[in-house]
Amino acid sequence: MKIITHKDCTTYQSPGHPERPARISRTVDHLKTQTELALEWLEPSEAPEKTILRAHTAEHVAQVKAARDPFDNDTPNHPDIFIHAKRSVGGALRALNCARAGEPSLSLLRPPGHHATRNHAMGFCYFNSIAVAALEALETGSKSVAVFDFDVHHGNGTEAILLNHPNTSFYSIHQHPCYPGTGTSDVGKNCFNFPVPPRTPREDYRKIIGKAIAGMSAAKPALILVSAGFDAYARDPLAQETLEAEDFEWIGKSLAKLGIPMLSVLEGGYSTQLPELILSYLRGVSSK
Repeated sequence: MKIITHKDCTTYQSPGHPERPARISRTVDHLKTQTELALEWLEPSEAPEKTILRAHTAEHVAQVKAARDPFDNDTPNHPDIFIHAKRSVGGALRALNCARAGEPSLSLLRPPGHHATRNHAMGFCYFNSIAVAALEALETGSKSVAVFDFDVHHGNGTEAILLNHPNTSFYSIHQHPCYPGTGTSDVGKNCFNFPVPPRTPREDYRKIIGKAIAGMSAAKPALILVSAGFDAYARDPLAQETLEAEDFEWIGKSLAKLGIPMLSVLEGGYSTQLPELILSYLRGVSSK
């Protein structure tokens, strides 16, 4: 299992903001001290602007590069946020290379990306790393890709970027009602949404996830890109769902059983238990 991270992604913060450096630093510490999984640590690839432009407009890239004001109430303009967001894209691209070599991987970086649309930063997200990696995969030889998003918040940006794009499909399981308020039904020919009411019992939540996985499996993608968010956890402060650590292990195992090359990119997850939740997911992904 490859873990892609970089210490510099913990060098920015906004006081009181839930998307904080400890999400990464505590997880890195936890993964480096555990002994059950053999992990190899890598750094992100370079993310050329031409690659980012597969998913974003030139105007948006320029706006992130030159930003002086917050993008919205949730999405501050941190110093050097262009560099940090570009690094997250590079993590997804490095994970893509790992997947193509048959090696499961997790890009463990911040900021997250799945709310960023083609021309807007929002919801803690600046560049949509998973969408960039999906489009790069198609451009460089993959016949078809699927994005599987189990973050508790709908991946509205990924959906908007991939909507009706040939040889792509998008599957999102998320709480509704919840931020950003989208994802109530399927959209276009290739975007499939599985909204889950708040406080849905774990067993029912698993059934919905299983339905989404079955639909994705039937589509037979050549590559699966996972937006791995851990905020459907029962004690996450930003949502009202019910999953426990063993449910994230089950998600990882269910995806691994498909036998399709796969990569994962960290999205949300804001509880203090995030390191344990990520380890549980990786345990599932690594299962035979």
